[in-house]
Amino acid sequence: MQLVRRFRIPALLCSVAVLLCELISCPYTTMGVGDDGPYILMARTLATTGHIVYNGWASPMLTCQLYLGAAFIKLFGFSFTTVRMSTLLVAVVMAFLLQRTLVRAGINERNATLGTLALVLSPMYLMLSVTFMSDITGLFAILVCLYGCLRALQSTTDRSTIAWLCFAIATNVLFGTSRQIAWLGSLVMVPSTLWLLRSRRRVLIAGAAATLAGVLSIFACMQWLKHQRYIIPVPLLVSPFPLKQAFGQLGLLLLDSPFLILPIIALFLPEVRKSRPRIIAALSVLLLGFLFLATYPSHLRGYFSPLLEPTGGLGSWVTVHGIIEVFVLPGRAPLFLSPAVQVVLTIASLGGLLGLLLSLVRSVPPLVSSPGTSWRQLALLVAPFSAAYCLLLFANTGTSHIIYDRYALGLLVAALPCLVRYYQERIQPRLPTVTILLIAIMAAYAIASTHNTFALARARVALANELQAAGLPDTSFNGSWETNLDVELRHADHINNPQLGTPEDGYTPVAPPPAGPCQMSWYDKTPHIHPLYSVSFDPDACYGPAPFAPVHYSRWPYRTPGTLYVVRYVSPSKD
Repeated sequence: MQLVRRFRIPALLCSVAVLLCELISCPYTTMGVGDDGPYILMARTLATTGHIVYNGWASPMLTCQLYLGAAFIKLFGFSFTTVRMSTLLVAVVMAFLLQRTLVRAGINERNATLGTLALVLSPMYLMLSVTFMSDITGLFAILVCLYGCLRALQSTTDRSTIAWLCFAIATNVLFGTSRQIAWLGSLVMVPSTLWLLRSRRRVLIAGAAATLAGVLSIFACMQWLKHQRYIIPVPLLVSPFPLKQAFGQLGLLLLDSPFLILPIIALFLPEVRKSRPRIIAALSVLLLGFLFLATYPSHLRGYFSPLLEPTGGLGSWVTVHGIIEVFVLPGRAPLFLSPAVQVVLTIASLGGLLGLLLSLVRSVPPLVSSPGTSWRQLALLVAPFSAAYCLLLFANTGTSHIIYDRYALGLLVAALPCLVRYYQERIQPRLPTVTILLIAIMAAYAIASTHNTFALARARVALANELQAAGLPDTSFNGSWETNLDVELRHADHINNPQLGTPEDGYTPVAPPPAGPCQMSWYDKTPHIHPLYSVSFDPDACYGPAPFAPVHYSRWPYRTPGTLYVVRYVSPSKD
């Protein structure tokens, strides 16, 4: 046990589990996944020239992760996979840090390890960990700030407390240069910590000075970013603000969040049966009505179908198709989770959430007391941060018109220590053994969805190579917007984005293409592409099959592979 404590073996096992699951999923391809294609090319430019040059796609600042990606390029040579491995390094380190953060939050080693695995082996975390998106690095900035604040609260000397506060601010500002919303750690979490430490005059003065220095650093970074060419500015509020849409998007995000940490939320499901019979009956009717609206009536299904877990929809990273849905391809992707499985997952996640709420209402007395951080301290650390985080997501809806499910990670890191500690103190001291089974199930789904996404990407690259081998230029093929962005940046120095801030002439208006059975998404952003052919799930989509061989890709856990086809994007008479 002394050896385990000394070398933090449980935390190391969490890191190793992330690494092994990623290796099993085979996450390699030579194209962009989601937004990360232009970001990877920025890292290559930084490694080659030593300068950060934006290319018309980034609204995150990206600075810290660009330097890390450039360092990997210098060490191992350039490839899309090499750059993505820099994110995996951060994800592996973060798994270790999350376990230690939960322990610092008053959770015992076993429960902290299971709670950590519930998040880091989730489909959202594993998928994003092998992309060059800014979510993982931004999440690391939040987590390291939370850890520093917890250490500051638990330090017994003023000198140690001040050192941990400075650590929290410095690391949050540094890693927050990848994703600006992570700066809420320095702007909200650290001031909350200072409020808890306000009785210690020396700590308060030094902490306030360090916080001011952090705020000034953030302001300087924002001023620098403001003057960069080909950056996408994100205003805090737009007018008119789509209030109804913003509430709907935020509601879907909060609805999907319990599913993303299902191994922990589902543990509260048995708490429902401890309620009064009338409450159980009312909740049962409510849940059945919810499932009825989400699955049965055909005239309502188009609106209510996203309510089943995982909620899915365009832009989602955890979906019923087992692949991210940030691309638009003709035809329908094969289904990964059947409706019956979706219903079971919905009952488990929403039922667990209802059980948690009922447990809170009953005010269950504590079974054990946790050492270290008090509930008041923990609440003041995470509650103001979570409120500010949701408020910024709500405001951002006016610009992006959608709140992606990956944005929930920041809230889950704040909620996880509260959920695990509450279960430990009020339900039972040890998370039950079934937690391990639930983690294994979600990890299997995460591995399969990560593998399937990258296998599909490799199939799209194979189709594009097949057309180029036939003598067609890369601009004649619509492989969805991810590959289209990569192709556009081979022929231009920036994406033709209408949201560009500077320079003013960075965007050139593009006439819409002629109407047809298929339309290329974001055609105005990639004006160099004039497709003759398109990749499709359906061989009869658009103007029918083209004279090119289809490409098969593996779909775990099914034996039948998926198939992609080349279809005619324009009428054969116009070829």
